[in-house]
Amino acid sequence: MPPYGKARSISAGLWPGRADMPYKHANYFVGFVLLTIIVGFWGSYFVPIAEVPLAFHVHATTATLWVILLMIQHWSIHSRRRHLHRYGGMLSLFLFPFLIVGFVMIINVSAERFVSSDGGSGQWLTPSFGIGMAVAIVAYLSLYYLALSNRRNVRLHAGYMLSTPLILFESAFSRIILDHMPFLVFTGSEFPQQIIDAIVISIGISIVFSVVLYLRDRRWRTPFLLAAILMTVQAVAMYVGPSSEWLRAGFALYASMPDWLTLVIGFALGAAVSWAGWRAVPGSGTRSPAAPVAA
Repeated sequence: MPPYGKARSISAGLWPGRADMPYKHANYFVGFVLLTIIVGFWGSYFVPIAEVPLAFHVHATTATLWVILLMIQHWSIHSRRRHLHRYGGMLSLFLFPFLIVGFVMIINVSAERFVSSDGGSGQWLTPSFGIGMAVAIVAYLSLYYLALSNRRNVRLHAGYMLSTPLILFESAFSRIILDHMPFLVFTGSEFPQQIIDAIVISIGISIVFSVVLYLRDRRWRTPFLLAAILMTVQAVAMYVGPSSEWLRAGFALYASMPDWLTLVIGFALGAAVSWAGWRAVPGSGTRSPAAPVAA
């Protein structure tokens, strides 16, 4: 990747000067997502942390590291610490497959509960949780690949990277809704439908936020439009999940797969996106490695 100071010779206008760097205040948004994760999972994860299954530790660690890395990357590029930014970008290449593995492990926990449940809310809710995580995986694979492949266009690259925390927001904020702001579940539904409604409402907030960002700059903020589309698919799939027999049958089929196989597939998908996204930029494979410039 060319040094920041020479970027204008490659494509005029794609790499702005320091004063014109996009998303100047993005770390406030990413920090809010991090705070939401801590508050949302405080009672269900951080308090009983010694008792929760390994899957939740892997998912919590990789997702939290991802959000923190985004904040470091935003700070480093805006403060012109380019070498640190490149090291962080390289770290993201190695972290990403494990991030996907964390998502897969949560799907596996849901599948195990689906199979072992004797009916009731467990079997009713877990297919929706599973499909929600599956769509989240598709979203991350898509957004990160596009972030890497557009890393020479700072506006698109930053947009794709900054859209990834939106996928994490719903899970944490829906717990905050249920625990502290139940009035936001305006549907008036009862348990267990109330849980699905809170999740869909939380996703809806992220969708509205993404669409507003896109409408403010349609030329460069298409990453947020894509994120909004993916989250809409996620919301619809999760809402219809409990009443969809074909989804329940498909989830039961997934549950019959050995965990090691699903984890290998998840890691392979994450690694393939890291590799393919890096190689998507001409010349990346013929020069000494340099990390992508993340948001």
